[in-house]
Amino acid sequence: MTRPPPSVRTTPRRTRRPLVVGAVAVVAAIAAALGHALLNPQQAPSPWASPRSPSAAPSRAPAPLPPLHREFRGTPGEADGVVPDGVTVLDDGIPAVANLDANLLEALRRAAREGADDGVELFVNSGWRSPEYQNQLLRKAVAKYGSEAEAARWVATAKTSPHVSGDAVDIGPADAAEWLSRHGAGYGLCRIYRNEPWHYELRTEAIARGCPRMYADPTQDPRMRP
Repeated sequence: MTRPPPSVRTTPRRTRRPLVVGAVAVVAAIAAALGHALLNPQQAPSPWASPRSPSAAPSRAPAPLPPLHREFRGTPGEADGVVPDGVTVLDDGIPAVANLDANLLEALRRAAREGADDGVELFVNSGWRSPEYQNQLLRKAVAKYGSEAEAARWVATAKTSPHVSGDAVDIGPADAAEWLSRHGAGYGLCRIYRNEPWHYELRTEAIARGCPRMYADPTQDPRMRP
């Protein structure tokens, strides 16, 4: 077997050395990169994350949800002015009573104490109402009576209703409302609308001069006009 010339035998050895050196350099670069990633885990993205992957995006706390508007909370409750059964003008724990104008409430309680001597108890069917509750009542009235014009004879808007401002109260039952109709002027408590024998407001001048002439219904009341 003939040995190859020296020039042929030395050529492969010269070509392997650069390849080995290059491979070592690549391995060293990879090791350095991995070592940097291990030392800085927060700066190094996951090798499996793509630009569209959620893991590739920076971590952020979820944005707080905006508060729900009261208009969409659902069924109104006592906090909105809904009155449970059996509430009288003496019940401070009910917002519909407690949020009434202080002077109106004082007059109602004076009347209630004297009404008790006649065997009459003044129950509250409705008092203060939140704007949301008032608007819901108005929407129901429109559905019931078929038009906004007819509904306005019974339910005011939240902007004009004296219930929302705490200046009106609906008294029941019928015998209590009738008693207050006869004696209320002495306490400054007056019926305001002929079609609502339960609706009372404070008119302090009535103590000396009697209650003013009633409106046929709320549509005749200048306060209800936009």
